[in-house]
Amino acid sequence: MSQEYPMPQDAAVAVRRRRRVSGFDVVLAVVGLVLLLVSVPQLGPAIRAARADGVSGVFTARELRCVQHPGHESCVWAGDFAPAAGGRPARHDVELYGSDRGTLAAGRTVAAVDTGRASRVYGPGGSGEWMFVTLLALAGLGVPAVIGRRVTRNARGPAREPAREPGCEPAPGPVQESEPSATRT
Repeated sequence: MSQEYPMPQDAAVAVRRRRRVSGFDVVLAVVGLVLLLVSVPQLGPAIRAARADGVSGVFTARELRCVQHPGHESCVWAGDFAPAAGGRPARHDVELYGSDRGTLAAGRTVAAVDTGRASRVYGPGGSGEWMFVTLLALAGLGVPAVIGRRVTRNARGPAREPAREPGCEPAPGPVQESEPSATRT
């Protein structure tokens, strides 16, 4: 005689229920979109800065700009950039990326490269900021991709059996009653 174990009502409802996009998923998607909007326009200039690809010229330090943080100070030199080859006008009030309190003095000049950033020029060795911009762009792509995968995977239904109450485990096959064995005396 076979006996079937009925599925608990809550588990049956859980199997039929599909996951919807939650408010948390929407917030994460917006964060990912913002990361993309911030990072993608900066990829080109960051790559040009890494390769020191741009107009070569001379940066003249004029002003040291510092910001005090608890435990440390962050400084950068601002000044004028003059292209080595004529034709382009000099740029004023630009910052030399990677400069700090000990690298320059007011009035001192150093070689620099203008990559097209509005307020920044770079040393001839380039910069490593492309790594941060690239990580932001990858995070911006990754967040919506993970959310999309979660939603589509859950829309297909659960990948495993629903949880059952303890003691309600179904038998692996039909349950058969065995006859009592006869004992010899």
